[in-house]
Parts: sequence; C-alpha cells; structure tokens
Amino acid sequence: MSGCGCEVELKDNQQKTVLYWLLAINATMFVFEISVGWLSESTALIADSLDMLTDAIVYIIALYAVGKSIMHKANAALISGYFQLGLGVLILLDIARRLYGESEPHSWFMICIGMVALVANVICLLLIRKHNSDDVHMRASWIFSANDVLANLGVVIAGILVMVLEQRWPDIVIGSIISLLILRGAYRILIDAKKEIVIAQKTEDALNKKSTSCCSK
Repeated sequence: MSGCGCEVELKDNQQKTVLYWLLAINATMFVFEISVGWLSESTALIADSLDMLTDAIVYIIALYAVGKSIMHKANAALISGYFQLGLGVLILLDIARRLYGESEPHSWFMICIGMVALVANVICLLLIRKHNSDDVHMRASWIFSANDVLANLGVVIAGILVMVLEQRWPDIVIGSIISLLILRGAYRILIDAKKEIVIAQKTEDALNKKSTSCCSK
C-alpha cells in the first residue's frame, strides 16, 4: 500500500537486527580481549578492547535512535562521537603511563587475539556494509567498524614486530596509532552529526514558520 510506511518500518527492523549483532559481537570481544590484554601486558590489545567497549555502548545508543526523528539520530551520533573522543584520550593516557613502566607484552597473545578480533570485526563490517549510507547514527556505526578492522590489523602487526625484534616499542607505537584512528573517527562523526543537527533545526524552523503562517490566515 502506498504511503503505509512499510518501507520505513522494514528499514528500521533491518537496522535493529544489524545493531543487535554488532552489540553482541563487540561486548563479547571486549570481555575476552581486556582479559587477555591485561594478562599479556599489551597496550595495543587493551586499547583495542576499550575500543570494543565504546563501540558496544555506541551501538546501544544507535539502537535507541532507530525509528526516531532526524534530531534524535543526530544527537545519538553526537554522543557516540564524544564517547570515541574520550576513549582516544584515555588510551593515550594509558600509553603515557606504560612508557614509564616495565611491561613486556606477549607477542603470541597479541597475534592470536588480534586475529580473532579481526575476524569478528570483519563480520561486523560486512553486516553493516549495506547501511553505511543510511541515517547519521548508522554512518557512525560504519566508521567504528572500519576503524576496528584497521586497529586489529595493527595489533597483529605489533605482535609480529614484538616477536621478531624482541622489543616492546612496536606495541606502544601501534597502541598510539589506534588511539589516533579513534580520535580521527570521533572527529568525523562529530562533524557529520553537527551538520545533521543544523539541517534538522532548519527543517524544524521552516515547519514552525509554515504552521504559524497557516494559523494566522
């Protein structure tokens, strides 16, 4: 039936299904990765696990925004961007702390867990691929998934370098790169969300003016 809203409802249901899967994968990987990262004293693994945690929180926010107004979706993306920004700063602080410590990351842990996380995030990327041009909250989710794949590749590379060079600095360097990727992603999301908010406000103002004009006649 024309104008029944069936297409919108289908799109919303598809977005919810994808986001539930992304939430489940990221929450599971966070618990797994933070445990191994802590035991293996790996900055890169801890950084990646915290990224998983932030993504899980962001997907919860995105789920709330599904089916809501453009303003709700833009605000959800804005909050997600600030979460990412905070995460990037926290990782940098942890890296600064570890620079003065004596931690020795275990390369095999880094490589194996990095590979598991890489597979998980490639699945996430494939799940959300069809929605990367949807609403702003879904575009934000796409950026998170894409950054995660890059971060996982970085963890695996760091593990290989730590094993070959028998030095901890590759772990520190990759952890720093992951944090910069997160900060870059946060910047992109915040810019996109703020643009959407401006558009939504202009649309709302135009509708209010039209409503006022009609009432005054």
